[in-house]
Amino acid sequence: MMGSNLRRFFLAIVLIAACAGAVRADGMNDLDTFIRTVKSGRADFTQVVTIPARDGQAARLKTSSGSFEFSRPGRFKFIYKKPFAQTIVADGQTLWMWDVELNQVTARKQSAVLGSTPAALIASTSDLHVLEIDFVLTAEGERDGMEWVQAMPKAKDSSLQNVRVGFRGAELMSLEILDSFGQKSALKFGNVQSNVALEAATFAFKPPPGADVIRQ
Repeated sequence: MMGSNLRRFFLAIVLIAACAGAVRADGMNDLDTFIRTVKSGRADFTQVVTIPARDGQAARLKTSSGSFEFSRPGRFKFIYKKPFAQTIVADGQTLWMWDVELNQVTARKQSAVLGSTPAALIASTSDLHVLEIDFVLTAEGERDGMEWVQAMPKAKDSSLQNVRVGFRGAELMSLEILDSFGQKSALKFGNVQSNVALEAATFAFKPPPGADVIRQ
């Protein structure tokens, strides 16, 4: 009788542990919570681009930094401040890219280009199932104190191999991008503010005077 009770006790412990593991937070849960509950945000970022070795040249690193803001659905702004000034704005209709040094603006229809881009994972929708139209999403577990999700574009002609998004709870912490040429780009976010009040004018963009505007 004692042995039978002991076996039941250990079986109960195993079942409790299994149930706890089943509801344990992982990257997919964090991504789902993030896109459902964080409607807007603001952060600083540092981006490190690793250009792979080729043609006898060693691999190179390029570091830049700036600020990022977004508001669902489909509005965001990246302002690169160092080493070169550049602004990328999605206003809901058009994706604008302004190279300050060249004073050149590229305008593209947002609906045609946003779907399978890294920005879509952050700002495009509040529904995980909508993201799964364009991406295969997989939880990758914990690394560097963050829970990670890998997103692989379904489009065969995508310029991306995969994107990884790192969360700490429902807070966006990191974005890692691997393109089809083997170039890696890692963004780390800091001073993150969630659900901040952002005016519609935040995402308005007007080409500056004298800029060369290229519409694609």
